[in-house]
Amino acid sequence: MQNIEENPINPELQNYIETEIFPLYTRNEASHGINHIHTVINRSLNIAKEYEVNKNIVYTVAAYHDLGHYINPKIHEKLSAEIFMKDNKIKKWFTEEEIQTIKEAIVDHRASSNHEPRSIYGKIVSTADRTIKSIDVSIKRAYIYYINNFPSIPKKERIQKVYEHLNDKYGPNGYAKTYLYDEEFEIAKKNFIEALSDKDTFIKRIEKVIENMETNYMNVKSFYEKN
Repeated sequence: MQNIEENPINPELQNYIETEIFPLYTRNEASHGINHIHTVINRSLNIAKEYEVNKNIVYTVAAYHDLGHYINPKIHEKLSAEIFMKDNKIKKWFTEEEIQTIKEAIVDHRASSNHEPRSIYGKIVSTADRTIKSIDVSIKRAYIYYINNFPSIPKKERIQKVYEHLNDKYGPNGYAKTYLYDEEFEIAKKNFIEALSDKDTFIKRIEKVIENMETNYMNVKSFYEKN
């Protein structure tokens, strides 16, 4: 069982999620797989220490927030909320009001959402979901996404799309925003903005990252298992 220090979670709830929900993340592409979920859970509970909130709700929102990604990434937040609402077993640990709060927080977590999360729980998990391990890891994730989903696109165009995606997400006016202060994310995004400001240099960086990936195929194949 995952150890969650200083954040008491109902052990029965935690056991249910770890045994029944976590295995479902094998259906997602790896960037939204179980490693990502563990990261978001831990970040969410760490952020939650600063607020008077129900840790069971925080944990559950983070655990369910990407379950529908394998069905349709573009509306995965709504699909994930639907999956949660159809899970009658989870409901025994929450009141009807809490169930509605969890549903709304799952819907509200997405970075590109056009509205502010309706509760502190949505703000916590939305903020925790903004993760930047490193610029190069972000490049790898974006490039592999385009390989998997748009295999017919020429390599040069794929590289351009990686730049455009990362600039749209992490550039000066990027949609990856947080609703609560998170120093880790703010520092990482500042570094990202600085790197993206010189497009030619950033394109060369993308090319170098791809070259390193292609030099060792196993790095590409096992990349998501480590990240």
